[in-house]
Amino acid sequence: MCKFIFSLLAWTFFWSQSVYALEQTYPFDDVNKSKVFDELTQELRCPKCQNQNIADSNAMVAIDLKNKTYELVKEGNSKQQVVDFMVARYGNFVHYDPPINSVTIWLWVIPVMILVLLIVVMLRRKKEAGPKIDDNYLAQAEALLAQAEQKNTKATKQDKEA
Repeated sequence: MCKFIFSLLAWTFFWSQSVYALEQTYPFDDVNKSKVFDELTQELRCPKCQNQNIADSNAMVAIDLKNKTYELVKEGNSKQQVVDFMVARYGNFVHYDPPINSVTIWLWVIPVMILVLLIVVMLRRKKEAGPKIDDNYLAQAEALLAQAEQKNTKATKQDKEA
């Protein structure tokens, strides 16, 4: 049992060392550049992965993006310059906050249009679903009710006479 626990601990130690070896570090001389790099890796989206930023993704393209971001930030490019470079290279998909233009405006307009359309449809259905009583049907119902009352009164008179 002791051998098993010892081998398990040894395996865990060596495995954890390999995980540290895979983690890449991006050293900066300036703290502000390190902060900009961290913000950019959180804001830039991995082109390959579903909804992951390049800081969290381990895809090769995300690693390439991290390396290029590191290179650009280390050269002294501003945050916007790095974003512009990435957008020019990979398109608006690479940034989580795409600019509003003739294509992306539909992402905002279509849900509002659908909401307005649903409200209009609901209001019309509610208005149409209200009780509609035609005057002819109302007159027929009153006539039937009067006939039924007359039959009842005749039946009660006959019962009393009998």
